[in-house]
Amino acid sequence: MIKFLDLQKINLTHQQEIEERLINTFRSGWFLLGTEVKKFEENLKKYTGVNHAIGVANGLDALRLIFRAYLELGLMKKGDEVLVPANTYIASLLALSDNGLVPVLVEPDLDNYNIDISKIEPKITSKTKAILIVHLYGQVVFSEKLNAIANKYNLKIVEDNAQAIGASWNKIKTGNLGDAAGFSFYPGKNLGALGDAGAVTCKNDDLAKTIRAIANYGSNLKYINIYQGLNSRLDEIHAAVLDVKLKYIDDENQVRREIAGRYLKEIKNDKLILPIEPVDKTEHVWHLFVIRTKERESLQTYLSENGIQTLIHYPIPPHKQEAYEDLNHLNLPITETIHQEVLSLPISPVMTAEEVSKVIEIINEYV
Repeated sequence: MIKFLDLQKINLTHQQEIEERLINTFRSGWFLLGTEVKKFEENLKKYTGVNHAIGVANGLDALRLIFRAYLELGLMKKGDEVLVPANTYIASLLALSDNGLVPVLVEPDLDNYNIDISKIEPKITSKTKAILIVHLYGQVVFSEKLNAIANKYNLKIVEDNAQAIGASWNKIKTGNLGDAAGFSFYPGKNLGALGDAGAVTCKNDDLAKTIRAIANYGSNLKYINIYQGLNSRLDEIHAAVLDVKLKYIDDENQVRREIAGRYLKEIKNDKLILPIEPVDKTEHVWHLFVIRTKERESLQTYLSENGIQTLIHYPIPPHKQEAYEDLNHLNLPITETIHQEVLSLPISPVMTAEEVSKVIEIINEYV
């Protein structure tokens, strides 16, 4: 069986370094807000080129904290609107709803599955305060036009960077394109911890200070609570693992690009729609390699029978979920088409050339 993602093999690639750091962390006797978190935050800050990097408990919390901080700073208020792609994982919307903000869904571009920038401006109202962009599947969504729209209407640009660490636009890393960004280090991400973990990056000092306080029970000074905060902190163990793996992220992303390049060049089957090569100064990190087909169930069964594991990202769009019953009435045909047809093929930095060849061969034989 060719696994969709062989996490054990990925982590064992760095076994010696990870084990050494874990032993040192264990022996230190310090497990929260210590030197390992500081090291990782500093290295993530340098890697993305931002002023601040803040380790938090997970990717959803990273986004929740950004918007909560904007509320505390008086830059937003409950009932304000945030534009968000309709084609995304539900966490993007949950972060807004949790803060009393209103998600306004914008259809994606069918060529790249990211938010269609040409459809943003008509959705802006007097209540709009931000655009939440999602670098879905590892492909950057950014442009001069997007930046101009944000400036024209005085909107914050927040990046959901859960799937795209290492990607770039115009040689600027994701996480440093907007005003703030949320990262997920869920184990299956390109940079994955050994459990849940996340981070926020941002440029503004006041925003960073506020996020740090809210994430630590609303406190910047022990037992002095200035906000009704959360408990959302990156622990020392995950920070140690992430700091080891961060050193290799560019090399591992390059392997993903090479696999994607082979898929794009060698898969020849007119029943499939392949993703497009990145354009407009963007560099893709291929967190997922997502094809579309009207025969998804049949193809997925066929691939499984031939020893190839695939997944669907994602079968149900957010506006059709029970959790967002108030959005169920929306007619978003592009988003719905994507969710009905997408299928993710195996791609990872530990796939062998032979495994890639087998995936290509089996897909090309599908009729």
